[in-house]
Amino acid sequence: MQELELKLGYTFKNPALLSEALSHSSYANEHRSARLNSNERLEFLGDSVLGFVTAEYLFARHPDLPEGDLTRIRAALVCEQSLYEVARQLDLGRYLKLGRGEESGGGRERTSILADATEAVFAAVYLDGGIQAASRLIHRVLLDGAKEEAVEERRRDFKTALQELVQRQADQVLTYRMVGEQGPDHAKVFMAEVLLNGTAIGSGSGHSKKEAEQSAARAALQKLEKK
Repeated sequence: MQELELKLGYTFKNPALLSEALSHSSYANEHRSARLNSNERLEFLGDSVLGFVTAEYLFARHPDLPEGDLTRIRAALVCEQSLYEVARQLDLGRYLKLGRGEESGGGRERTSILADATEAVFAAVYLDGGIQAASRLIHRVLLDGAKEEAVEERRRDFKTALQELVQRQADQVLTYRMVGEQGPDHAKVFMAEVLLNGTAIGSGSGHSKKEAEQSAARAALQKLEKK
């Protein structure tokens, strides 16, 4: 656990909290005789800690934005995909305690499991060191200008933007097609192309068909906007 503490930039006074944050329900269920707690309660608390810290950050960073915009940006920053990326950054999957079924089913790479564990770790730091310690960690791994821009970019509807661009000329037809997929079921990657009047103008990939199409549309937009 010391290795993970170094990545977190925080040393626990009560290491049992970190251990609990990394214990998936499948592991706790297989070790009921030991009366182990899963990380579900910590995940619940971590969601609120993360929400508060993020709201405070955005309130200070954007003094002129209305409540609706602040809510939208916060939702994008704390979404499952963002938390999954934090978990990957920390290599959190390596430290998870999983039951045999989740282990064999690829649980260490499952987006939802990693995102939930990230929230649980935030809660563990909060309980062990207070809101300032949790806030420092959340700011370091999640809240900065570059990450905010990244999640805003991810939120853009590139398919709609591309459609609006090509419709400036008459008789333009956009179509999308899936051109491949790879990886195991729990971490499958899809590849898509977008075609303008039957000619491929962009390609992309993603963990869902929708995400792959958005990626292809983004590539096409970048290509067309350079002309």
